[in-house]
Amino acid sequence: MDVSAGTIGATASRAPAGQRLHDIDALRGFALLGIFVVNITFMASGYPGNLITDPAFSSVLDDATRFLSAVLVDMKFYILFSFLFGYSFTLQMEAAGRAGAAFGPRMLRRIAGLFILGALHTALLYGGDILMTYAVVCLILLGMRRVRDRTAVRVASVLYGIVLLSLLASGLLANSSAFLPTRAEALANAEKATAAMLGGWGDVIGHHLSGLPFLVLQSATFQGPTALAMFLLGMVAGRRRLLANVTGHEPVLRRIQWVGFPVGIAGGLVYALGGGNGQPLAVGVSAATAPLLTAAYVATLLRMMHSPPFGFVRSALAPAGRIALTNYLGQSLLGLLIFSGIGLGLAGSVSPVGTTGLALLIYAVQLAVSAWWLRHYRYGPAEWALRRVTNGKTAETDVISGRDRDSAASAGRH
Repeated sequence: MDVSAGTIGATASRAPAGQRLHDIDALRGFALLGIFVVNITFMASGYPGNLITDPAFSSVLDDATRFLSAVLVDMKFYILFSFLFGYSFTLQMEAAGRAGAAFGPRMLRRIAGLFILGALHTALLYGGDILMTYAVVCLILLGMRRVRDRTAVRVASVLYGIVLLSLLASGLLANSSAFLPTRAEALANAEKATAAMLGGWGDVIGHHLSGLPFLVLQSATFQGPTALAMFLLGMVAGRRRLLANVTGHEPVLRRIQWVGFPVGIAGGLVYALGGGNGQPLAVGVSAATAPLLTAAYVATLLRMMHSPPFGFVRSALAPAGRIALTNYLGQSLLGLLIFSGIGLGLAGSVSPVGTTGLALLIYAVQLAVSAWWLRHYRYGPAEWALRRVTNGKTAETDVISGRDRDSAASAGRH
């Protein structure tokens, strides 16, 4: 962190306060893709949630798709999204200061709105929601917003270390077969879950809510502490404005790539070959190395976005990241309409290759729609709603671009 502050942060102070950081939007848009590639597998079938492979899809191509996802995608983009949440937290503080508003009450309203959105998301759209966890963890971040950078980094390191040690202890000392179902039981549970996904609203909501106890346990033991660690590191990076005025030529970016890719991919290979989510040791190795691969992805993207031949990458990704909440919820809505019995009822009938291809197609559409939307409106629908809750009021200029009265009338009709 100190190395980065001395290189990327050296020019950061020149960024005007209040100027939108398009690199952050682009990184957030990139994270949306990785998150969706993982989430869609749980939306499409009851098997991944029961830690077992669907025997109907066991071809070499299907196995290769799962393997590549485990090595290159799983756990990596959640870390990036959490880090960016912490970075954006500092931007929220700056926005409150410019508006002359008290940050504490303003942020508490935002947290409450995020939690409500997460609860509705969990019940109605997708049982693997992360918004409620973010809202609860953000309460802790709010309480720690005045700690020194060194303290924040130390707390983040301790939290992440505890997560890794608990996974190591579980892998070495606990007998996983004692609390995990047998293969036959897992297959039966997966078939039952898939059947529930193919039912009506009552079945689908019941399926979503049935996973709530596990979601709470996972949030308390893994996702929550991991998110808080990344929030704190993101907050420190935001304070130092490490992502402001990046040129893409900083030596630290190349060093991150040289370390992050080999170590991160090696950890991903151990995770994939070691049994994936069903094995605490494999998860521990992935958790230990995933941040390095995530950092390598970020360094590569920053270098690309500031290289003339690839400058279009930022323009393509940034709109999706600017309305990331709307896109995140939209992904779940589309997953519900495609796979559940409420919509097309394709749960259990799409292969891993198919779900990955579908995720890429939907994401490409989201990139185009996001760019179109932001040419007409200032915020996405979910962002506008959360902004209204945060500010306690709204105005026409909060909803639309404000170019003219005709645009205002058009915005009111959408």
